[in-house]
Amino acid sequence: MAGSGQERARHWQYAELPGVDLLRARFVEKVFVRHTHENFVIAAIADGVEVFHHGGADQYAGPGTLALVNPDTPHTGRAGVPEGWRYGAVYPSPELMAEIAAETTTIRGTPGFTRPVLDDPYAVSLVHEVLRAAEEGNALAADTLLRVAVTRLLRLNGGPLPRRAVHTAGSRVAARARAVLEERMAEPPTLERLATDLGTSPFALLRAFRDTYGMPPHTWLTDARVRRARRLLDTGSAPADAAVTVGFTDQPHLNRHFTRIVGVPPGAYQRERKNVQDAEPGLYLPSGVWQNRQLTQRHTGKKTAEDPTPPSSGTPWESGSPSDCPASPSG
Repeated sequence: MAGSGQERARHWQYAELPGVDLLRARFVEKVFVRHTHENFVIAAIADGVEVFHHGGADQYAGPGTLALVNPDTPHTGRAGVPEGWRYGAVYPSPELMAEIAAETTTIRGTPGFTRPVLDDPYAVSLVHEVLRAAEEGNALAADTLLRVAVTRLLRLNGGPLPRRAVHTAGSRVAARARAVLEERMAEPPTLERLATDLGTSPFALLRAFRDTYGMPPHTWLTDARVRRARRLLDTGSAPADAAVTVGFTDQPHLNRHFTRIVGVPPGAYQRERKNVQDAEPGLYLPSGVWQNRQLTQRHTGKKTAEDPTPPSSGTPWESGSPSDCPASPSG
């Protein structure tokens, strides 16, 4: 777990869950700047409150709720209470989400979440069980529980993901500007030069880009640089080399922006990807008592004897509703 004091985070991958990033974190003073993800965000809040700006408004996610963000959707993140927030998150790829949706729901096309916050303690517990299974090296449980969790969330809060249409002249200019910035990431032009090359004015380009992508060009470029740096780190590049390759002045420059977007420094990020089984299991995981209480109260309204060590390898119907197990499409 990277960090010190009250703030801790671990961002890693489990080889048996390809296309999925995993995160455990507790943040108090942490502020995520506006950014996007290539994958879906499924963040299960265990304690505290997270506030994130999404869709033009602040969204509040407290214990027993999930913060849900579709790919390429600008959002922020910060504590909503003085004690901060503690959560676990999975980041499944669009391809995996589409595969699960096609098999277990009636959603056609690219699936997506319709609301950014969902109150569902059972789904919260499933996400934490996925993380526990991954930490314990239980591939069968991790894969099963992930698919159960995604199926449930798509059935409760899913629909076709609208494609960003490029219709207006402004959005077409913004798309061309984005292509230039992607190609010249390490040495981008000034806003004035970019606008001149595209046959428009700086402020017209700024408005068009912000309207199309939810952030100004310089913010989008920083986000894109961090994305590309992550890919380089995943393939073994040293943080200092990755920093220069994507256009940051040096490694401290990368460290600052990487941590503000990903949540951990690039060095810690890379180490976790190389040693996915080395961390101590159970860190920042809601206890079995918490899981049992949430599941029981949510689905039966009754209290049962507390079991401090429920098996994370159990089948989904042993820890919740059998109807959430992937099956034929049922809506």
